[in-house]
Amino acid sequence: MPDAPPPTRPSRLVDNGRVPTNKKKQPVTASPERRQELLATAAEVFAAQGYNATTVRKIADAAGMLAGSLYYHFDSKESMLDEILSTFLNELWQGYDTVLDAGLGPRETIEALVTESFREIDRHRSAVAIYQKESRHLSAQPRFHYLSDSQVKFEKAWLGTLERGVAAQVFRADLDIRLTYRFVRDTVWVAASWYRPGGRHSPEEIARQYLSMVLDGIALRT
Repeated sequence: MPDAPPPTRPSRLVDNGRVPTNKKKQPVTASPERRQELLATAAEVFAAQGYNATTVRKIADAAGMLAGSLYYHFDSKESMLDEILSTFLNELWQGYDTVLDAGLGPRETIEALVTESFREIDRHRSAVAIYQKESRHLSAQPRFHYLSDSQVKFEKAWLGTLERGVAAQVFRADLDIRLTYRFVRDTVWVAASWYRPGGRHSPEEIARQYLSMVLDGIALRT
């Protein structure tokens, strides 16, 4: 779908993420494919340059279009970021909820959650990177308060599974639950900084390797 022509007076656009109120255009309906292309491009720019340093013009340049044309699809860079992060978290929780509702044992739940996490990194690597860098200050804004809600839910799911494993004597009784949670969380999600889709290892293979190290260690047993 070709890009729509720019507004009649593009010189009055303010390249700070929003259109001036008196010239603000309502986004037009784009094809789902084109919308996803633009959001993927925006996510890459946000991840590489940071949200505050990214302007609509930079996103438009990366997408090969005029900044004014981008405003026909999204009313602000904030709207783009919102859609990027909410899409990622909605998909993450669809996968996590499926795992948590499956009635698996504690170890199997941890294995499934780690595997699902790597699948999400594969699907939304840039969104994960943005979330890691930006979520703390974004969550203070009413529009992004769902980031805090998701973090609370995330902690509850992981801590609850680890506690269940200790109670069932599947995990060591001397395990520091919160420290273990932070270790597993950071070990898994930091992979977004180096992982590239289509690489040598699939998300499932990387998950198996990580789980082997986390659950069984790396030293030979004698």
